Amino acid sequence: MRAVMFATAFAFIVALGAGPAAAADKAAEKAAKAEKKPAAEEVTLNGEMVCAKCVLHEAKKCQNVLKVSEGGSETKYYLTQNKTAKDNHKEVCGATAKATVTGKVSEKAGKKVLTASSIKYE
Repeated sequence: MRAVMFATAFAFIVALGAGPAAAADKAAEKAAKAEKKPAAEEVTLNGEMVCAKCVLHEAKKCQNVLKVSEGGSETKYYLTQNKTAKDNHKEVCGATAKATVTGKVSEKAGKKVLTASSIKYE
């Protein structure tokens, strides 16, 4: 009798998706989703570095922005406030400077965001 009850309970649990096979399927599905989102590759961009507050008058706080001209259009990359960006802000606060920035590009709220790993001024 107990064996029948156990077998019935086990079959019910497996049918609900709580069995080991379901857990393996969920893990495989999660891994497949992670593969679809490749990690952002570092890029190197050249342009004019400016301050979003002091030069562009677009922000309430100082923030580095790299303006890149390509094919007759201009793209603004707003640098994240990491150590690299903060250490290289005084050169552009209230001025512009030609710069080469290496980092990872993403998009947030319709703006290009650049997480800089290095900034070199010309």
